[in-house]
Amino acid sequence: MKPVFLDRDGVISIFTPNDYLKTWSEFQFLPDAISGLQKLSGAGFNIVIVSNQAGVSKGIFSEHDLNDITEKMLAKLKKHSINILKVYYCIHKTEDNCNCRKPKTGMIEKFISEYGDFERSESFFVGDSDIDIELGSKAGMKTILVLSGKTKSAEETESWNYRPDFIVKNLKEAADIIINHSKGENHGKENQGSGLE
Repeated sequence: MKPVFLDRDGVISIFTPNDYLKTWSEFQFLPDAISGLQKLSGAGFNIVIVSNQAGVSKGIFSEHDLNDITEKMLAKLKKHSINILKVYYCIHKTEDNCNCRKPKTGMIEKFISEYGDFERSESFFVGDSDIDIELGSKAGMKTILVLSGKTKSAEETESWNYRPDFIVKNLKEAADIIINHSKGENHGKENQGSGLE
């Protein structure tokens, strides 16, 4: 199995500061997301989405709304020959102190309990925020920060406790790194800021 773990909002879909994607009508794929997912799917990776969605427990939208978005997102991706292995959501608030809310590793542990362990040091977590990079690092994976969501510049990462292994503009560029790494073409840890302003 070759899993690759992706955050949703800011990586696959648009990031909405101070708000949530509450309905399918609000959901929009980022410009390069589908082509990036096609690359990963075509290269044989098992795509796993790992996302915090505290809006459910806050009463902003329902779990039914969240499931509706997910079903329609997966159907749309399938039309582009993209199969998502699994989608994990944490619907809890920070104060619920669950073990699944990123940056805690509960959703990765759930994946392992369902699908078995994997070569973590050769696997990637792709996200748009510090908590994604922290989760990926804590789980022993390589991490890629995309600047298509919450984080807008490489400079923002300088104060983070966990730094990304790679920083790229979007999921399409992240997919290239993951695929090249799996072919043994890219073993360098430092590719930060490549092609960025």
